[in-house]
Amino acid sequence: MNTPGIRYLQINTFVLFIFVLFFAGRCNRGLRTIQDENIRKEAVAKRTKNLIKIIQRIRYTEVKRQFDNGLSFSPVGYQLIPEWKIAFPSLDSVNIYSPRKHKFLNAPVVFDHDSIFDVAWAWLKLKHLSKDSLKFEVLHVSDNIIHDEKVHVYMTFYSNDYLKNVLHRDTALIVAPTPRDTAYVKAKILKANKVLDSAFAGTDPVKLKAKSPLISVEKDTVEQQEINGGASYDQYLLPTFNIVIHKAYDDFNYLYSVFVDENGKLIFRKANQLIMPEFKASTITAMKGITEGYLKLYLNVTPGKTLGIPHNSIVLLNVTGDKK
Repeated sequence: MNTPGIRYLQINTFVLFIFVLFFAGRCNRGLRTIQDENIRKEAVAKRTKNLIKIIQRIRYTEVKRQFDNGLSFSPVGYQLIPEWKIAFPSLDSVNIYSPRKHKFLNAPVVFDHDSIFDVAWAWLKLKHLSKDSLKFEVLHVSDNIIHDEKVHVYMTFYSNDYLKNVLHRDTALIVAPTPRDTAYVKAKILKANKVLDSAFAGTDPVKLKAKSPLISVEKDTVEQQEINGGASYDQYLLPTFNIVIHKAYDDFNYLYSVFVDENGKLIFRKANQLIMPEFKASTITAMKGITEGYLKLYLNVTPGKTLGIPHNSIVLLNVTGDKK
């Protein structure tokens, strides 16, 4: 008997059947998409490995390291310096020169996907490869996730044979800052020397030297990496000095930053420590007084420079007063 209840059950069963078929189809299409993507990635990885075979044992020297705007300087004064020298003796290793140890070190190469691989503990994406040149994009990877940066960095290499026998140019001239870099830096210096808050880091950072036995100065240092042997950006983006003033008016310890203008003049910038509201005015007055009274009297100051040109920059001071 075809009662309304049975008809209702039949209709719902039919709708459920259609839904299951539709969902299964979607799942199958999704699975096929994933499988197709994995096949594509494997093909790209295989092609990249085959390309690496072409350049095995060829020595390359990095000649350019630039942001995607074509400049090697960032707005805060950080300079990208081309300093890698590499060769691939095998598919799973790279020989890379260590300026610190003055010799080539062997490091692992791990292929991933889409021409992406881990070279000497840096994640790179291959953009161009030939016997004469290589180009990589530097990637920011954490927890196996590639983060899309607003600013991208590219590394360009020429083979040593190409440099010597085709270009016939000194590598030092090729890696030097470009005319665009020079124009950019000069414009920044002109502005920084007019407007204090436009200060930026000098690649040749500020130097402080005691000229009295009543003061001692020690600059914080950052240990150089095995691979990147040039001046670590940590050492010049914000130079930090530990200063002890002997026979001071009182015992104290202050952490604050100052501008160092193009003439080496110290100008108080701001406190870099937690200050209770009721003590803020008096503490800042003390910091300014120490800068004007002790530091300017006891220190020889050399301003920071970029491309050999002095300019306004910022340093961090950890100043301790010893009343004894």
